[in-house]
This record gives sequence, C-alpha cells and structure tokens, in this order.
Amino acid sequence: MTKTRLDIARIRAARRVIDPVFLGTPLYRCEALEPGLGCAVSIKLETANPVRSFKGRGTEVVASLLAEQGPRAVVCASAGNLGQALAWSGRGRGLEVTVVASRFATVAKLDRIRALGARLELVDGDHELARERAAAIARYEGIRLVEDSLDLETCEGAATIGLELVESLGQSESMEPAEPTELADTARPFDTVLIALGGGALATGVGHVMKALAPGVEVICVQPSGAPAMTRSWHARRVVTTDSTDTIADGVAGRYPIPAVLDDLLLVADDAVLVREASIVAGMRMLHDHAGLVVEPSAALGIAAILEDRDRFAGRHVVTVVCGSNVDVDAYRRWVAGDTVNRS
Repeated sequence: MTKTRLDIARIRAARRVIDPVFLGTPLYRCEALEPGLGCAVSIKLETANPVRSFKGRGTEVVASLLAEQGPRAVVCASAGNLGQALAWSGRGRGLEVTVVASRFATVAKLDRIRALGARLELVDGDHELARERAAAIARYEGIRLVEDSLDLETCEGAATIGLELVESLGQSESMEPAEPTELADTARPFDTVLIALGGGALATGVGHVMKALAPGVEVICVQPSGAPAMTRSWHARRVVTTDSTDTIADGVAGRYPIPAVLDDLLLVADDAVLVREASIVAGMRMLHDHAGLVVEPSAALGIAAILEDRDRFAGRHVVTVVCGSNVDVDAYRRWVAGDTVNRS
C-alpha cells in the first residue's frame, strides 16, 4: 500500500482518548441472515453506543485535542450523525458546539442534536450548502471547523474499528486471502469487509487498517445509486461531482468528494459499488427480521450489496459494518412494512 494520510501509530493512540463506550463494539456471526444471502455474514455493530453511530469514535479524538490545546468552540456540518456525536463529545469536555444541517434532515437526528446541548442552525438546502455555511461560521467567529473525512481525526477515529476487526482475526501483521468454503465452517475468519461510503471517513479509516495489517481481506465500499459521487470518482480516479442526490440514505448523500479523501480511498479500497434503493430497504428489512436490528438506510448498504450480487459473495465470509441507527420512525415503519420506495 502506498502511503495515505492516515497513520497506524496515531490510530492506535486514538484508542487511548476515545471514551470506552464507543470501543469494542459487538462483532458476531449472524447465521439467521445467511440462508437469504448465500454467504457467511458477521455484523460489526456500531450502533451500540450513546449516539447510535460510529461517528463518536472520531469526535472523541477531535474533542480531546480541542480540550487540551485548541479553541473551546467548534462547528461542523452534518446530516445528523456527526452532529450528534460532536455534541456528545463536546458536552463532556466543556466545548461550545454548533452544528449546521439541512432543515430537510431526519427530524430525530436534529432533535437529538438539540437535546445534547449543541446550537443547531438549519439551511434551506442539502448537506453541501450546510458545509458552506459551517465554513463561513468558522471564518467569521474564528472557531474550529470540523470537516468530516477531511479532518484526519474523523478518519483515524473510525479506523479504530479496523483495529478491532484485525484483532478478531487472531492475526498479527498479515493474512492471506481465504478460499471460499462451506457456510457451515463457523470458525473460518472473514475475508471481505463491506463499508458504507459517503464522505469517506469510515471507508478510508477501516480500509487503511485492513490493507496495512490484513491485506488479504477485500475492502468493498457501497454507496446508493442515487448518491454516486464518491463511487464514480473512485472508478474514474478523479473527483466526479453530481448536481443532486436522490436516496433515503441521507447519511451518505454527498455531491462533492474531497480530493484528499479520494486519494486515500484509491489506495485502500478494492472496489466501490452502487446499490438500488429497493435493495437498501430490503437490507433494512432483513436486519430487522433476522437480526433484530433497527438501522438507518446507510447501515443496510452492505446487505444491499450482497443481495444485488449473490454470486460474487457465495461461499465467502463477509463482515458488514452496521454504522448507524438514527432513523425516522414513521419512515422506517413504512419501509419495513414493505411500502414501495419510489426510486430505482
């Protein structure tokens, strides 16, 4: 692997400043999912924490540094999960947190940001407009701007998930690719990681660790076809933007990939795939019915990828990172009940 912006030593050090409530999340084989998917499936459950997403790992690193040596005020743009996590981490360290979000964001996420004590500013546009407004606030007020995926703390905090995955393999520094075997081989280590792809913090963080410490594991990023900018950029090997997004997976619905993040992703991802909205909903339903999990659409992207390409994953052992469970309850009930999603 050619050098990325990330560093294994810093990722290991991040564990020492992240509240343990975000670390050591459950990783388990979910055999109930497997008959419908045709492969062995393990779940890395990043929703079992106070903010119900993996974002707390990165914001803990950010907030720790600011509490020690940085400004006491911070602002970020968020579709909801980063804002909740930064509000939680900032509250515990006496930071003044401002979150900028689209007024069309999931109401439950916005309500939780307020409940955690952050100042919330809403914009009449999508996440990209929120990013512009957050940057303007940072310049005007002279405070720290947290840019998810661009700021290394967000990537390296997320990368601690990768350390936990590698440790579960019982391998030290490397692992050769595994040959497909029968589903009944419950002791067989995983050979594939499916990661939701949005801005890229999760994918570049986990991907960096896997390529550095377990290079035989295939890293596959998954994005909705209605928000394809980063996936198209990965395939083109250059930044590709889109004019709009159209997906229920609001947490990964960016339009303008960050060049430095794309550079990292090109070094650590083995593939990037797009999935349909109907497959995302089917994945959410499977996680509900067979794993007892309530997840937001972004967290079902890995299952959606398997559903759309069963032959590719047949006989393999796949880990999917279930990255968030902050979802609009009414919409979720409609999806799980089988209501049609009006997107291709």
